Amino acid sequence: MTLKIEVAAESFRLAQAFRISRGAKTEAQVIAVTLSDGTHAGRGECVPYPRYGETQESVAALIRGLPADVTRESLQDLLPAGAARNAVDCAFWDLEAKRAGRRAWDLAGLPVPGPVITAYTLGLDTPEAMQANAAKNAFRPLLKIKLGTPDDMPRLEAVRAGAPASEIIVDANEGWSAEVYADLAPHLARLGVTLVEQPLPAGADEALIGLDRPVPVCADESAHDRASLRHLKGKYDVINIKLDKTGGLTEALALKAAAMAEGYGIMVGCMVGSSLAMAPGVMLAQGARVTDLDAPLLLAEDRDTPIVYDEAGIHPPEPALWG
Repeated sequence: MTLKIEVAAESFRLAQAFRISRGAKTEAQVIAVTLSDGTHAGRGECVPYPRYGETQESVAALIRGLPADVTRESLQDLLPAGAARNAVDCAFWDLEAKRAGRRAWDLAGLPVPGPVITAYTLGLDTPEAMQANAAKNAFRPLLKIKLGTPDDMPRLEAVRAGAPASEIIVDANEGWSAEVYADLAPHLARLGVTLVEQPLPAGADEALIGLDRPVPVCADESAHDRASLRHLKGKYDVINIKLDKTGGLTEALALKAAAMAEGYGIMVGCMVGSSLAMAPGVMLAQGARVTDLDAPLLLAEDRDTPIVYDEAGIHPPEPALWG
């Protein structure tokens, strides 16, 4: 059966500028895909990421180049792991669910998902600003703080002072050297940090082998799909699975199973996108050690049927949104 493939470049304003070690952004730039068979339609969303050489234009071109007879199975070979395949793959899951009149998790043979507590991210800023932001969000059970400079100790201390009771995880976004990580590692444990993401650049993470890891270390930029697993041994304890890195839910589910079989803890993360991008992630996040699907909380605007966040966490999507 041939499909109509619609591709749209969209943007969503952020509530405030969001900074990481590689720069700042004021809007989420996404690609939305709609697959239609003439009766039913499925939607997916991806976030092109410059770190991997992706732009809205390049991702849209890849999707528009797909044949009209593409299937979810053939897609896995037609496009590489990345944002373009993610949007189309997730749109296929939504389309298949709409056709069957069932939820996507039923089609995957998974239990009905429930809400999961998600991290709330504090962007990189001055220690004073980060302490104020931490205090404002100290009611949240899990905070993720963006670091990645040689002078992060004051930021760590400030966030802990602002949110003394919250669990804290740290994301360095490849911003530290082995020496900076080794100096900070004991303080991460002292301040009650429970996880540190990607402390070293993906291309230099061999230096993690043999270093003390008083806090579990999570692979983000070093972990994409199942082919990445063989490069992670001895360096990481946890892997961060993101749909935009795996190239969709199909590979993400397979990666989760393979990583767990090898003894890795699972984190499910996201790029800064709308509720449509988060929706498949809730299904993936069931049973994960850490869930980080807070992007819509950082937006000033969202989809017409947004995903629900409350004290129980992020909830599974309504069918009108996805799946």
